Amino acid sequence: MSNFWTRAFTGAVFVAVMIAAIEFSPYTFMILFMVINLLSIIEFYKLFIRNDLTPRIFSGIVLSVILYATSALVASGTVSAQLLFINIPMLFLIFIFELYLKSEKPFESIAYTILGVAYLTLPLALFNSMAFLPGENTGYHSGIIIGYFLILWASDTGAYLAGMTFGKHKLFERHSPKKTWEGSIGGCLAALLLGYINSLFFTQLVLSEWLIVSLLIVITGTFGDLIESMLKRSLNIKDSGNILPGHGGMLDRFDGLFISIPFVFTYLALIGKA
Repeated sequence: MSNFWTRAFTGAVFVAVMIAAIEFSPYTFMILFMVINLLSIIEFYKLFIRNDLTPRIFSGIVLSVILYATSALVASGTVSAQLLFINIPMLFLIFIFELYLKSEKPFESIAYTILGVAYLTLPLALFNSMAFLPGENTGYHSGIIIGYFLILWASDTGAYLAGMTFGKHKLFERHSPKKTWEGSIGGCLAALLLGYINSLFFTQLVLSEWLIVSLLIVITGTFGDLIESMLKRSLNIKDSGNILPGHGGMLDRFDGLFISIPFVFTYLALIGKA
């Protein structure tokens, strides 16, 4: 029971801080996700180091910070989109720096370093563009981001409750033995319900758009969870970290977000909403 209350308290504080930062201003939103980005990528690299693998933490963090910062500045309209080109030479500097480091497997180090940025930072960089709508409604729209998380959290909660109550048929036992088809269906229904509710309060997207976003989040978010489980099993660990008492690490908490963002962003970009 004590673990339940620890988990509940951490979750309540976590949700309150996130919603407050997202709602307060575009600057607190960008700072919040810069912090999430940094904590996540450091945690990611430490997982590999614990398994005697050698990502370049400093190079990865520098590339990660520059990619996120430039995307935030461009999305908010603070600077020209041309600033994004700075990320191209920064990427290839990782290859050059590796020449000066004594490593028996230099390209393995390069691969793990870039993987962290692609897996974690790139989705969060795209998140910035989702918060700042183009066209007539240009500007910061916290409702899209809050609505996104409400769907994600509803999906997780619905999947957990439905799985606990009705779960019998395993979804993907090789990577996540506890996940069931019944839980996934419950998560999908909860996500669609929140999509409908979002359409009543966050009118930047119409009902059909919110429902499509809900389906994308629940489907790709589930894959995100499975991918993180695959990562942890490959490294023989239970949790990615312990920064969030009762919830594990940053990767444990945001696994569905990292994989779902690119799909939702692409959909919104195709309909002119990102």
